[in-house]
Amino acid sequence: MGASMKEIKLRIKSVQSTMQITKAMELVASSKLNRAKERIERTEPYFNIVHETLSTIAYGKRDFRSPFVEPREEIKKVCYIVIAGDRGLAGGYNSNINKALEAHIASHGKPVCVVPVGKKAVEYCQRKKLEILTEQYNIVEDVTVGNCFEAAHFLADEFCKGAFDELYIVYTNFVSMLSQNATAMRILPIPYEKSEAKDDLKSLVLYEPNPEAVFNAVVPEYISGIFYGALSQSWASELAARRTAMDAASQNASDMIDDLSLKYNRARQGAITQEITEIVAGAEH
Repeated sequence: MGASMKEIKLRIKSVQSTMQITKAMELVASSKLNRAKERIERTEPYFNIVHETLSTIAYGKRDFRSPFVEPREEIKKVCYIVIAGDRGLAGGYNSNINKALEAHIASHGKPVCVVPVGKKAVEYCQRKKLEILTEQYNIVEDVTVGNCFEAAHFLADEFCKGAFDELYIVYTNFVSMLSQNATAMRILPIPYEKSEAKDDLKSLVLYEPNPEAVFNAVVPEYISGIFYGALSQSWASELAARRTAMDAASQNASDMIDDLSLKYNRARQGAITQEITEIVAGAEH
């Protein structure tokens, strides 16, 4: 009985130590999450302005042509920007991204190349032996706006060269603190309905040297806006998922401590009862 009580007590101390860690991780995730949500709000206006500019140029001329809006006759290879996390302990955050990527690849069955963002994304792509274009964005927290511009120009050039025929970004959309959805979004070719274009003769905007050249110059900015926006959404989603997971772990630890404390008290009560019984029996003799 004594040995059992000692084991229970050691177990309680171990669970309490783990609970302190999960509580600390929950607090860290909560403090970072507020900044991450602010970053999402700051990125939206830039993307909206760039998207509106591209739409104005593309739909303001009937004979508008650009390699960034014309779908390829044959899809030979698809490129993915895959944004995952740097660490685990975030519930199903990383595994959901992997599943979304696998499902999208399976839906078309074409050869793929990837630009993984985050340690977990790099590890997954290496494990699956996917063609990796670059591994320089292996730490999500270190990816800056400048990195997004750099990657966007590189991917736009590769698309024009024919290195791949479609570009998607796989990321986690931050819906709320309790809801985050892994999704795949097409970036290139840019969705464009030629039938809706019309000559905007009343426009006061003149594009030099021509609308197509300006459009093609703005496209990398558009890609970088999507990239950074998805990065912000994913970062907030990872923190929210980690906060939720650590809160659940802390609650489970608390329940476990209560259960172990109850077992300890029962064992202690049983030990005391046994001692009293032995003393009473000795006194009778």
